[in-house]
Amino acid sequence: MSEKKRTTIVLFSGDYDKAMAAYIIANGAAAYDHEVTIFHTFWGLNALRKDEQISVKKSFLEKMFGKMMPRGAGKMGLSKMHFAGFGPKMIKDVMKKHNAIPLPQLIEMAQEQGVKLVACTMTMDLLGLQKEELLDQIEYAGVAAYLADAEEGNVNLFI
Repeated sequence: MSEKKRTTIVLFSGDYDKAMAAYIIANGAAAYDHEVTIFHTFWGLNALRKDEQISVKKSFLEKMFGKMMPRGAGKMGLSKMHFAGFGPKMIKDVMKKHNAIPLPQLIEMAQEQGVKLVACTMTMDLLGLQKEELLDQIEYAGVAAYLADAEEGNVNLFI
């Protein structure tokens, strides 16, 4: 019997469409019985933020980062055709019409399939994000942990 295949994805982008692509690939790989890791770093961490505001102690600069970044996957902007906020609404309407699964549900589906969602601890420190502000049932690690997973990976993507 062959070893289980592994897929690793670095989600660096904070764009809704790119995060959606990462999660579609992750869910597809999990459905094909791959062990899947998504390592969220820099703006990709926004996909893991909770929708509601969480009261945590922060410095002034950390509070500013928190206010400037989208809170939750559903509030992320598009990489192209943002149109002052109308682009994301239009794409979500088109997705609904075509019964496409929105990003927050793709994230839930990934968790249900056992996809390992990892938040980069170094980036969390830089941006002032705390564990309480991120989704439950995710992991926290640095680049060394990602590299250990990627080294064993059959498919390694950077999005």
